[in-house]
Amino acid sequence: MKTLNDIINWIINSGFLALLIYIAVAFGKPFIDSKIKHAKTAQQKELWTLLQQVSMTVVNSLVGKDMTGQAKFVEAVTQVQAYLANKGLNVDMKQVQAAVQAAYELSYLTPTVNPNEDKSATAKKTDPVLEAIKTAPNRANKLTLDKTAEAKG
Repeated sequence: MKTLNDIINWIINSGFLALLIYIAVAFGKPFIDSKIKHAKTAQQKELWTLLQQVSMTVVNSLVGKDMTGQAKFVEAVTQVQAYLANKGLNVDMKQVQAAVQAAYELSYLTPTVNPNEDKSATAKKTDPVLEAIKTAPNRANKLTLDKTAEAKG
């Protein structure tokens, strides 16, 4: 027991304990910093996912309203910002605006207007896939036409 007490006194008095603490902090700090950075990154990713979901929900809820596009955008940004503030989450206004704009662009409920058509208030809603199909060259027709030309020729 006396030997153990002598060893503990030597560790404390010689500064070896301070050296051990310094080494532990020097090796442990980068590990802890990486864990903190990872946690912040994961938290930001989840916050962005929530922001996208809330933006999409708000945009879809405003689709049928009788408002101008700019008024809908401002209303959507306001509603998203209020929801996040209500939950205690602080998000930069530019990020909220970007998320709402992305939600408008990704929404299936938002109509697509062909810029070549009349830009009146009664512009027709078009389906981009249907338009691509109509304008794409049809290989089957070309092959059929080539065979009929060979048969005639």
